Amino acid sequence: MRENGPVTSATRQPETPACATPPRLIATDLDGTLLRDDKSVSPRTVAALAAAEEAGIEVFFVTGRPARWMDVVSAHVHGHGLAICGNGAAVVDLHGGPGAHRFVKVRELARENALDAVRLLREAAPGTVYAVEQTYGFHQEPAYPKMHMEKPDHLLPAEEILAVDGLGAGEPVLKILAFHPDLDPDAFLTLARLAVDDRATVTRSSPSALLEISGPGVSKASTLALECAERGISHQEVVAFGDMPNDVEMLTWAGRSYAMGNAHPAVLAAASGRTAANNDDGVAVVIERLLAARD
Repeated sequence: MRENGPVTSATRQPETPACATPPRLIATDLDGTLLRDDKSVSPRTVAALAAAEEAGIEVFFVTGRPARWMDVVSAHVHGHGLAICGNGAAVVDLHGGPGAHRFVKVRELARENALDAVRLLREAAPGTVYAVEQTYGFHQEPAYPKMHMEKPDHLLPAEEILAVDGLGAGEPVLKILAFHPDLDPDAFLTLARLAVDDRATVTRSSPSALLEISGPGVSKASTLALECAERGISHQEVVAFGDMPNDVEMLTWAGRSYAMGNAHPAVLAAASGRTAANNDDGVAVVIERLLAARD
């Protein structure tokens, strides 16, 4: 199922005081937030997630990760088993376990927009190299660094990968990854947003100068807003957690939001609250407090 275009607003609206609105959904980022630096989920966090689901609070993993990297949490999806992946580009059913996930919703990046973004960013930041994430495929340019323990399906220039009649033309493009070897990460993000403008959504979650480019209006926040609207859940009933710029819109939209103790300055400014760092189980700390307040 593909979806794009105007969606439920992901802009924060006037709030009811947080204490007057019991949470119905917890939305949490993974890397740097729910996961410890060794990519594990601590026993305390596992227990807190299970307790939230037991109390009738849905838990959504909302991540920049592609679906194939969701094995770190596939054992902890509980009830609905859904996750928002690729910074909002896909909603995935994880019930089948690693390698057997099912795409429930896809908000793709049109190839024309992707090609525009590649061209404009090459002009604005010479030396930028690209990789392309599709629903199942992953392709990269030869000069793109080997950042993860996976082999790309193809090594080709981005323009060939993204050609309308090119590789995997029948398979949606979820996002482009743009890497620059020299630029400051935040400066690269600002430059890219100015260059690409409204042709795509540009964000980042890596400590390096690695940007993630999705379809116009596609973000963690806008896809989470869609999922909540389908469930009759208001933004006031959502508690969100994050640590990097790709979490800012989600934290701004949610009725209650928490920046991790290790969060980027933009996240600290966007969230309505703070919690402990990811290595200190900051998400579990807040969930435990929320559940205690319901007793």
